[in-house]
Amino acid sequence: MTLRRAIAGAAALALVTTPALARRPDRAPGVGTANPSALIAAEIAFARMAREKGQWTAFRETAAEDAVMFVPEPVRAQTWLSGRKDPPAAVQWQAAQVWMSCDGTLGVTKGAWQRPDGSVGYFTTIWQKRWKKADYRWVLDQGDTLAQPLPDSDMLSASVADCAGGSPRPDGQRPEPAKGPPGMTGEGRSDDGTLTWHYNVAADQSRSLVVSMIKNGTMTEVMRSDVAAPKAP
Repeated sequence: MTLRRAIAGAAALALVTTPALARRPDRAPGVGTANPSALIAAEIAFARMAREKGQWTAFRETAAEDAVMFVPEPVRAQTWLSGRKDPPAAVQWQAAQVWMSCDGTLGVTKGAWQRPDGSVGYFTTIWQKRWKKADYRWVLDQGDTLAQPLPDSDMLSASVADCAGGSPRPDGQRPEPAKGPPGMTGEGRSDDGTLTWHYNVAADQSRSLVVSMIKNGTMTEVMRSDVAAPKAP
């Protein structure tokens, strides 16, 4: 549990495995401005807020306007969370892996969670950088329970997409936030096209989430999460 205690503080930002995780001044998105340590900081602050202000309060305050979560069907997070009472004790979680686009506009975190009742599982959160405020809001959150906790790791790993090979959006062309209910499929991408995600939900509410990034000039799947259909009550 040494790593998990370390992640709970700012010292976790020093747990780096690639040069791309070195601390950099936060600046406007652009080629080579990925900063995975900033994303880890956002995840740490999110988990701390859940402990200090309440679980669903933290989810509301850190979610993008069009963020999606699964309950188990896909829902607009801000709609589902509106007015929802916080549980007496929040779920705890710790990021262990990070993937980020070259330009730093999109990132993915994955790690372990623990509920007060003793159940354990994993989570995947997709974060998008806001242009004007230069901070991150989550656009998709999902995960599943596990029979056993994820293995402890001595290092926090991070991977940054190659800076060549994506298809940048023209300036100012990020899509407007969606207003209606999310579909059974959904997707997103970084502004420079070097990191993408896609989810699909089947009729039985089983789902898959795939994250891909540019590596060695090729869009490569780097993370896949398959969640089984919920068991009948």
